[in-house]
Amino acid sequence: MPSHLRPSPPRGSSHPAAMGVRPAWRHAVWGALLGTSMAMVVWAPARWLAWGVYEISQGQVQWLNPHGTVWQGSAQLRLSGGEGSRDPQALTGRFHWTLAPTLNGVRWGWQADCCMAQAANVQLSLGWGTQQLRVSDHASVWPAALLTGLGAPWNTLQTEGQLQLNTRSVQLLWAQGRMQMQGQLELNLQNMSSRLSPIKPMGSYRIQLSGTPEGTATPSVQLSTLQGPLMLSGQGQWVGQRLRFTGEASAQEGHESAFDNLLNILGRRQGVRSLLSLG
Repeated sequence: MPSHLRPSPPRGSSHPAAMGVRPAWRHAVWGALLGTSMAMVVWAPARWLAWGVYEISQGQVQWLNPHGTVWQGSAQLRLSGGEGSRDPQALTGRFHWTLAPTLNGVRWGWQADCCMAQAANVQLSLGWGTQQLRVSDHASVWPAALLTGLGAPWNTLQTEGQLQLNTRSVQLLWAQGRMQMQGQLELNLQNMSSRLSPIKPMGSYRIQLSGTPEGTATPSVQLSTLQGPLMLSGQGQWVGQRLRFTGEASAQEGHESAFDNLLNILGRRQGVRSLLSLG
C-alpha cells in the first residue's frame, strides 16, 4: 500500500513512554517543593526568631547579631524602651537557646554567658482548651543596670546592683480563659543603688511571686527589705494581666534628707513616707 494511503493513528493516542513523562515530572516538582519546605523549616535562620521576639515585645527585647537557626542559636540580649529609646542596655557575652518540638508542644532551653551557671528550660504543653507552661528550677544573677534600657522610670533611677532570680516548681495553667499558678518565683535585689541617692548601696530587697500547691488565679506578691537604710515593703496580687500592689517606702532615722528626692519619685508622699500603688 502506498505510504500516503496508510491509516494514521487515532487522535488523542500517544506513545506509552510519553504518557509516563507528565506524572514523573509532577512527582519531581512536588518532591523538590517538599524538600525545599522541609529544609526551610529545619534550617530556618536565627534572625527569623530574633525578628519575632522584637515584634512581640514591641522592640523592648532585642536579639542582636543572631547566629545559628531557629532551633539552636545565640544572640546578644539588649533591652530597650522601644523605638527611639536613648538608653538601650545590652548584656555582656551571648545568650544561647535551643528549641525542640514535643508530642504536644515545644521545649525551650536558654542560657546566658554572663549570668547563668546552667541552662533553664521551659516546657509548653497544649491540650484540648488548655495550655500549661512549666519552668525548671534554676538560679541566675543579672546586672540591675540592664533595667535602665527599659526606659522610664528605670532610666531616671539608674539602678545598679545584682538581681538574683530563683524559680521553684513554677507552673502556669490556662483553661477557660483563666490562669492558675503553682510554685514560687523569687527575685532578690542585692546591694541596690541609684543616681538619685548619695548613699550607696541603699539596701537589699526581696520580691516574691507565689502560687499555691493546687494552683491559684490570684498569685500573691510580697516586697520586703533585707537590709539597708531605705526601707521598702508591700503586698499585692496578680489579677488577670494586671498587678494590684500597695506598699510604702521610708528612710531609716537619720537618713531622711539623703532619700528625699528618691521618695518623691517612688510614690505619693505622706509625711516621711512614700506610698506605693500599682493597678
